[in-house]
Amino acid sequence: MNDLLTLLQPDKRQPATALHLVDKKGFDSWLKGQPARVRQSVSAQGFRGEGYQLAILPGEQAEWSAVLGVANVDELSPWCLAKAAEALPEGKYRVEGRDPGPAALGWLLGQYRFERYKKAERKTGPRVLLTSEPARIEEFVLIAQAVNLVRDLVNLPAGDLGPQELEAAVRDVAAECGAEIAVTSGAALEEGYPMIAAVGRAATADRSPRLVELEWGDRRHPRIAIIGKGVCFDSGGLDIKQAAWMRLMKKDMGGAAHALALARLVMKGRLPVRLHLLIPAVENSVSGAAFRPGDVLKSRKGLTVEVDNTDAEGRLILADALAKAAEGEPELILDFATLTGAARVALGPDLPALFANDDALAESLLAGSEAAADPVWRLPLWVPYEDMLSSDIADMSNSSDVPMAGAVTAALFLNKFVPEGLPWAHFDTYAWRGSAKPGRPKGGDAFGLRAAWAALSQRYRP
Repeated sequence: MNDLLTLLQPDKRQPATALHLVDKKGFDSWLKGQPARVRQSVSAQGFRGEGYQLAILPGEQAEWSAVLGVANVDELSPWCLAKAAEALPEGKYRVEGRDPGPAALGWLLGQYRFERYKKAERKTGPRVLLTSEPARIEEFVLIAQAVNLVRDLVNLPAGDLGPQELEAAVRDVAAECGAEIAVTSGAALEEGYPMIAAVGRAATADRSPRLVELEWGDRRHPRIAIIGKGVCFDSGGLDIKQAAWMRLMKKDMGGAAHALALARLVMKGRLPVRLHLLIPAVENSVSGAAFRPGDVLKSRKGLTVEVDNTDAEGRLILADALAKAAEGEPELILDFATLTGAARVALGPDLPALFANDDALAESLLAGSEAAADPVWRLPLWVPYEDMLSSDIADMSNSSDVPMAGAVTAALFLNKFVPEGLPWAHFDTYAWRGSAKPGRPKGGDAFGLRAAWAALSQRYRP
């Protein structure tokens, strides 16, 4: 991740290749002002000023520059330079006539590669972007590091990222940031967090369930809790998934990856908070020890839960973690989870569903989403649907047998474990990009992370 520090540097008027920005509405007037050699080159390359288009412009002698098509030259998005960062050769670059602003983030993220399992190939050298706003470099780098941490963790196959390795990833961040770590497992987990223990008890001993907690910051500062679903692989349990649905279930710890990345941002960004990170880490496996449909589980909060579906396991482990977080009386709780297919049916892969029990918290997250160009969409905690989670023999069921409103009923389940009056927001995120876009390669990715960071920064930045 430290390599990112070299990709964005202060502009001290050092030699650099010029990047010209053009949008479609200004393309004709820009082209008229260019010499014949440039007009001919642009025509030959089919450049028309459309978004993400790139053309190489010949200079008078050996030098050259590039022109990039953007949606709006007056309002740069984080992604408008990302294609150039992927495609241009090694070297230093300067946006002509202006600072790159938010587009610097896409420049960094566009150079991400996950190549752990590929045969070593000759790597392209770094593409360095110069900026006249050096004070913003640190934050752009920290955000890019956070996004890439999510990508790295989600892209790892479950064979190399089980609960033990997820714990190690938290330990690495804790050591880097000077945080304290506590891990609960074994008999203590069964006693204190019975639903986490139940979900993970079918796994082999080296992939046993655990609750990983991180604490950081001055105890005098406002306390916040961040929780992430850490199901390192989800077979569905005894309600086993079909093969096509199971194929991507290495990403079912994507919520934990988001939570850890946000925690790192909080610590590296030195927000004046007392941070409590909680990651319940399990593998939902199949064996004779697996929890069963029809079982009744006692939760940490004391509520009993009838298991209607062992594939609705993420909400069970989050519920115990929410109960633990609430005991610390935080000012707010955020959780991230790859929780329901219903959220994807409703909103598609790129748009996380946001649920919140507090309108002010929800509005701040939506404002952060807008500011960071990291879209989320609020869905309702529609209380009348709680009836769908009723049980004949327990306080509640973990799943509804009604094939509608699955994302809402999952959020309502979680809401039962949050004390009344404690602001809480839940991101039901996909954590995966099925097809590549500039700056956003296919594979694990962060959705809602930058929105949450923008909201927390706005709230707590000194």
